[in-house]
Amino acid sequence: MSEMKHPILEKSKIIKATIISLIVGAVLLVVAVLPAEYGMDPTGAGELFGFSKLYVPEDAGTTSLGAMVSNSSTPIIKLEKAGSGPTVERPVEADNPPPTTQLSSREDETKVVVPAGKGIEFKIDMLKYGKMKYEWTTSNGEILYFDFHGEVKQEKEVKEVYFESYTIANSNNIVGTFLAPYEGKHGWFFRNTGDEDVVVNLRLKGQYTL
Repeated sequence: MSEMKHPILEKSKIIKATIISLIVGAVLLVVAVLPAEYGMDPTGAGELFGFSKLYVPEDAGTTSLGAMVSNSSTPIIKLEKAGSGPTVERPVEADNPPPTTQLSSREDETKVVVPAGKGIEFKIDMLKYGKMKYEWTTSNGEILYFDFHGEVKQEKEVKEVYFESYTIANSNNIVGTFLAPYEGKHGWFFRNTGDEDVVVNLRLKGQYTL
């Protein structure tokens, strides 16, 4: 039986492979690991390749939205909070056909002051299938409870107005697009549970009137 001959690597090749591995490891450390894990980017390559964006400071959780939402002081929002209660019927006006002509497009910026310990609404008028883009941000990153909702325009006055909630959450910044499902007033209810007034910077662009 013939013996199997195992290839024997030359010492120079082993040293060469080791050096290459060390160089590759050092490059990965400087370019990827340091910027992503420790926020250190001595060469600027971490920012160039996007690794610096992965770095999150340890103390960021004290002011980030994620930390605030997970805080036990922020109540969980349930499905039952969305829209009118089951005893309020959906008005027939909600099913009216859309107009042949929409409102002219416009763009506005405004500030809404939400008093400490209170709630306030900001609404606009839109026709059915009117379009809008919106953005709002609290001035100092304060977290607010909000209900983005709409009320159907009805021919007769009613004791309890029917409304539908589009988004309910706790946040300090929201951006989105909106297509009005019916003619009426659409907007935000903000609630401030803090001890100081909160200023909301609101930007709107679309087919609406103030």
